[in-house]
Amino acid sequence: MRSRARSTLLLLLILSACATKKPVPHGVAARVPRIANLQRAASLPWRDDGRCVVREASQPWTVLVERCFQALDHDRIEFRDTTGRCTVASADAAAVGLGFCVLAAPEIAVGAVIVLGVVVVAVAIKEALDAYELRHLYPEESAASRGTTGAAREAVARRKPELEPEPAGQGWKPPVPPVPVSRTRRDSCEPVPVPHAGDDDPHNECADTFPPNRYPGHDVLVNGKRFDALQVGVRVLWEIKTYQFDTYSKFLRDRVIEEQVEEFQEDRDIAAACGYTFVVGVSSAAHKAALQREDPSLKIVVTGCNR
Repeated sequence: MRSRARSTLLLLLILSACATKKPVPHGVAARVPRIANLQRAASLPWRDDGRCVVREASQPWTVLVERCFQALDHDRIEFRDTTGRCTVASADAAAVGLGFCVLAAPEIAVGAVIVLGVVVVAVAIKEALDAYELRHLYPEESAASRGTTGAAREAVARRKPELEPEPAGQGWKPPVPPVPVSRTRRDSCEPVPVPHAGDDDPHNECADTFPPNRYPGHDVLVNGKRFDALQVGVRVLWEIKTYQFDTYSKFLRDRVIEEQVEEFQEDRDIAAACGYTFVVGVSSAAHKAALQREDPSLKIVVTGCNR
């Protein structure tokens, strides 16, 4: 019966085929992990209308899958271990199950996840994507309506960063006032403030106050890539992570570190091409140690910021 009713839908189904009239451009999603996660989850059936996905979308995909796996409509999904990696004897893989292992793996092959029937984008996920499109597709408009006060800038600037600025960059100042995105090329070494992506308030507060951020309330676009903060007075770009890394299982920790190291190496190359130092801020010493075991050349600072 199931075989006759089956209508295969690939996991990587393009969101525009589901319900939205104007999907977020692929380039934007690639630079904003939250949106990439929402788009990826949009092709799956959810019993809770996607509420868990929206809540956890700022987490790494592996963490999102762990926390929301039970909210999937399992009666409409089949998992196939096309790589054989999830069937290898492993205590961690056995604990979370074959389905979770297949869905969480970044190297999922075509046909590994089969959805029965046509998927309509879950209500909560569609609303989150629509809201992002309206607020961030044209960030120059949002920036004009969400400017920061001089008092807020001074308060943030008084905070001392844990990372000492490099002498070579002490005399450099980014453009003031901020340059609207419409007046400069996106793929440019000129730092352009754009509103923080997503609604993760603890994360955004850490990005604003810890480095401290030259443009509170804003990410900074450099060379086509969003960074969480541009440190006051020096050429240092920051990526902030506020994950509860210490609470993850070994399986999740390994997956998260593998994904993040690749991400940070790419970010560092983009920053270096424009003459910036790149620094990662993490919430715990365990997260820092795990990243540096994988790549000792990364600059990692423990922020102590909590979710």
